[in-house]
Amino acid sequence: MKLRMLTESRVAMPETPGRRARRDLPALERRWGAVLAVDIVGYSRLTILDAELAYFLYKSHRRELLDPKLGEYGARFFKSTGDGILAEFETAIDATCCAVDIQKGMIERGRGAAKDKQIIFRMGLSCGPILADVEDIYGHDVNVAARLQTIAPAGGIAMTDEIATRVESVLAMQLDDVGEQYFHNMGRPVRVFQCSFDDDAIEPRTRTKQLKGSQPLRRSVQRVMRSALSDKESNRSGRVMRLS
Repeated sequence: MKLRMLTESRVAMPETPGRRARRDLPALERRWGAVLAVDIVGYSRLTILDAELAYFLYKSHRRELLDPKLGEYGARFFKSTGDGILAEFETAIDATCCAVDIQKGMIERGRGAAKDKQIIFRMGLSCGPILADVEDIYGHDVNVAARLQTIAPAGGIAMTDEIATRVESVLAMQLDDVGEQYFHNMGRPVRVFQCSFDDDAIEPRTRTKQLKGSQPLRRSVQRVMRSALSDKESNRSGRVMRLS
């Protein structure tokens, strides 16, 4: 009788706020992804000089370059982070090719403009297991990508060793091996490679480690590599999430 009364009392207990919050959370998906973090170099300085110009320049670059490139390379998720973007791709090749194309495009778009009135991006790339819902992406490699963009050269890209290894057979580019870097609240160091771009030739400017391959990027090669890697690295979701 005592056990029966205890069971009935448990069933009759009202739902707690914690249980209700957990029940109302969006579905969480575990998957492999390549994460691209983009930020504007010196955006605060630009807004002090001319806030309206900085705003309209950034929106123009988003509309005419960044957003189309994110769509072209199949970003499964991307959102605005104020003066930057966080995006996730199915493969490391997609993410890297997108980053390179955007940086090259920004050099073209900035030709003839005064240096103090240019929007310049720095980017970070990482890959690994992530958690995703309809609102955001989470995980260690999301944080790594965000930290990497803070040490990337202006107009360039910083990436993990794993990204560099995955794209070396496709991209005709060289990287600087800047060694292991420590970031706040991360117990283990991250080996980092950087890539800068020459303003005149719009080619990767390099010093230390050369990635294999001497032919320029070709869409056919990218498609083959993307297909091969996607079979190993992730499950296709068939969904692109965007938060502006």
